[in-house]
Amino acid sequence: MATSKHSIDDAPLTTFHKKLTAYSSGGPFIDGYALTIIGIALITLEPSMALSTTEVGLVGAASLVGVFVGGAVFGYVTDKVGRQVMYIADLLVLALTSILTAFATDVWQVLVLRFVLGVAIGADYPIATSLLTEFLPRRVRGRMIGSTFVVWAVGAAAAYLVGFALRDFGPDAWRWMLASPALFAVITLLLRLGTPESPRWLLSKGRTEEARVAIKTVYGDAYDVTDLPDERAVATSYWTVFRRPYRKRTAFVAVFWTAQVIPMFAVYTFGPDLLESFGLTGDANTYGGSTLIAALFVVGGIPGLYLVERIGRRPLLLWSFVVAGAALLIPAVIPGVPGWLFFAALAVFAISSGASNFLQVVYPNELFPTEVRATAVGVGTALSRIGSALGTYLMPFALQLGAPTALLAGAAVTLIGFVVTAAWGTETRGRSLSETSASGSEIGGTAHPELIQEPRQ
Repeated sequence: MATSKHSIDDAPLTTFHKKLTAYSSGGPFIDGYALTIIGIALITLEPSMALSTTEVGLVGAASLVGVFVGGAVFGYVTDKVGRQVMYIADLLVLALTSILTAFATDVWQVLVLRFVLGVAIGADYPIATSLLTEFLPRRVRGRMIGSTFVVWAVGAAAAYLVGFALRDFGPDAWRWMLASPALFAVITLLLRLGTPESPRWLLSKGRTEEARVAIKTVYGDAYDVTDLPDERAVATSYWTVFRRPYRKRTAFVAVFWTAQVIPMFAVYTFGPDLLESFGLTGDANTYGGSTLIAALFVVGGIPGLYLVERIGRRPLLLWSFVVAGAALLIPAVIPGVPGWLFFAALAVFAISSGASNFLQVVYPNELFPTEVRATAVGVGTALSRIGSALGTYLMPFALQLGAPTALLAGAAVTLIGFVVTAAWGTETRGRSLSETSASGSEIGGTAHPELIQEPRQ
């Protein structure tokens, strides 16, 4: 496809891009932190409110249900009203609900507030990643978008450290833990102030002059709206992502995303319980071991961010499913597996999972056009959380049957992810957004793919 010599897809990487990547990372950091801190808070929340097994499962899953609603609704809203305003509004809600949770006096209040918190978190995925995607040059797009999601694991690791620091605050320690995400939300909000609107989105709404100003502000006078020749005014429809040719892409994103997050959230939310079930008890194992596992998700992301631009999205995703599935399967099928071997298996799972989890935000942003890009990310977020919420709710019951049963279920889920990726996975590395999201095309799965016509379904 012919492009201008000043094509924005080929623009140099600037300080603006790096700052925007850092500010967009705030949402995934808070997500990882807020969704992980609940597992630690339950240690004091459960006896404080005398929670039943059902209530423990509901508290763990409430924010995931909220993420489902937030993604399903606010991705579409972001495509309708713009990225910029939503980029700030969701953080205000997140900060407020976190603070209010500290004053909850009954379990239903915790459930409602954790649900609303999840709505704000679910909204930030399509808001922040679509805005970032639409500014980034293609040669670093996968790595830069992916780096925002690797920060999810940094937030999760931070949650264990904070939980350890607050563990001696008595029976109300959970209040401080569940209020703490507000601090990070306020910091991120202040950093995001002044971020310009996406020129791609402005052009998709026919606001050409505003798009021109945004382009020249970010890229300089050498660039203009003509450097986004494929962006045109198109109406946003929520149902576009469920129609040809995008419905197959939507199904692919939803299934592989779900297959990644079900075992991941199980490990994060109930990591201390899993470790204790294999004899790893005490603060050093419960908190220290869980923190180390969370840190290894970050470690896995480092080679993953390199490989995503070297071998491509699809091979990276396939291999991560293979290794992660094997890591869960081994301790599940070996009778009387010692604690050290179980810990080693969890470590391998964390590294392999962390190496590709960021594709959850890379793939949908690349496979869908500007007018429904945030909608697609939101739908992927929402559909994946159906499975993760169900898995989190059922995890306490699975643990009653024994940790090997829970691990075996996780291995089966990763197998589903592998099969679907092998069948439907596409390669988008090195292509412009207009190519990867072309409505009449599908991308091949090879290292150097060619555009081919998608068959009618």
